[in-house]
Amino acid sequence: MHRANFIFLTKIKYFNTTEIYRVAKNFVIQGGNSDETYTVKQRRLYGNYLIKPEFRNNRRHKYGALAAARQWEKNPNKLSSPFEFYMVHNRNGAHHLNNEHTVFGEVISGFDTMDKISRVKVGVDEWPTDDINITVEILD
Repeated sequence: MHRANFIFLTKIKYFNTTEIYRVAKNFVIQGGNSDETYTVKQRRLYGNYLIKPEFRNNRRHKYGALAAARQWEKNPNKLSSPFEFYMVHNRNGAHHLNNEHTVFGEVISGFDTMDKISRVKVGVDEWPTDDINITVEILD
């Protein structure tokens, strides 16, 4: 379900109006949100639904894992946000997140881009000081 959701949002170009909004050094790079009009309209159109967790032993939080973000507090069922995601940017992984967040894909190329993003200046809240806009596409 997580993978299908990500593909659907990619095909309607939802992510192309969002940005990387969290860069936690040597941990994760998180994106999928913005205040852009199109983004807000899409969230309203489809509703702010949540996705049930899909934990599989072969999908772990290794370096380059693509996973669904979720509300941490007041979310005992570990329901995922359909709109926000993160990539693990720690060469040792982030295995403490296994069975906490659903991994639904992985980065297979572009690690140099992840490295470049990881070096941007961020505030104390881990938000980049300059916007990092996203373009996501599916390659056949």
